[in-house]
This record gives sequence, C-alpha cells and structure tokens, in this order.
Amino acid sequence: MTESATSVAPEIVRYRLDASRSTFTAQAFAGGLLSRFGHNPIIGIKTFDGEVQFATGTLAGASLRITVDANSLAVVGEVSEKDTPEIERTMLNDVLETSRHSEIKFESTSITVTRIVEGRYKARIIGDLTLHGVTQKSIWISAQVTLDGAELKAQGDFTVKHTDYHLKQVTVAAGALKVQDEMKLTFEMVGVAQVV
Repeated sequence: MTESATSVAPEIVRYRLDASRSTFTAQAFAGGLLSRFGHNPIIGIKTFDGEVQFATGTLAGASLRITVDANSLAVVGEVSEKDTPEIERTMLNDVLETSRHSEIKFESTSITVTRIVEGRYKARIIGDLTLHGVTQKSIWISAQVTLDGAELKAQGDFTVKHTDYHLKQVTVAAGALKVQDEMKLTFEMVGVAQVV
C-alpha cells in the first residue's frame, strides 16, 4: 500500500461588512440650463450586509458580495431641510420603485489584488450589479484595502448610469433642470473577521 501526497487547501478567511461602521454614499448631479440653482444630493446607503473572503496570506480567490436595502437610502447632504422629504419620496417611489425592487445586489466575478506594502493592497473588483430589477455585468470598482488584524478596511468609488438600469430621470422646469445620467458611488467599508 502506497501513501499518496495530499495537498492542503488554503485556509479561507471571511470578513462580514459592518454597515454601522461603514460609509456608503451615492451622489447625483444636477444638469440642464438651471443646474447652478439645483442640488447635487448625496444619498446615504444606510442598511446593507455583505461578506469578503479570500485565502489567508495570499488574498487568492477573493470574492465580495453585498446586498443593500433600497428603502434605507436617505439624503445626507447638499440639500436643504425643506427639500429633503420630497427628494427622498421621489427617489424611493418614482426612481428606484422600492415597493417592487427592494434590494440592490453586487456580486464579484473577478478580483485582482496587488500588494502595495505589508497589510495594504490595491484591488480591481469586477462583478454584476442588480439595481431596479436590472443586472449589469462586468462593473469595475477600484479600491484600496487595508488588513489590520481582525479588521478589513476598503475605500474607493465607481459610477453607474441611470439609463443602464432603466431608472426614471427626474426633471423639473420643463427639462431646464434635470438629474444627470451618471451617478458617483463612494465607499469606506469596514469588515470584521468571522470565526469559522
């Protein structure tokens, strides 16, 4: 009887995203003839969960999954207090239609990680984003990632277009003031290592 060599699978580490310690925002931009009088509202993405996982030490096979509660989106800046309720109502009811599409999901299909210095990395994340019931594939996200003991921190930004997800573009003053197609999303995520 001969002994066969067995390869040991790398240990996988998982980090659960902590929304209470993270910042995730979307910013829309006013366009049109009256854009200088319009708002560039910053929307806070308040409620989400997700997980990052990869092989310990190498970050090989990294993956990311995030699910957002679309009803948790709320104005957090750049808008007067009196305009906030109307903007939130329009965003949730008319644009996102959260009664029909209550979740926003992102799932990575490929992550490439480059080490900068010990504990700091640059990541290129490619994945599928489902918003308003529409899935767009091969969304690119660039992020800076820091590993510090049981914590993972990631920050970066990416853009999405309203038209890619069949989102209604809000206009006022007969189209003289409207929301631009492109929206910028910015994040500073904190993940906590999970004991498996």
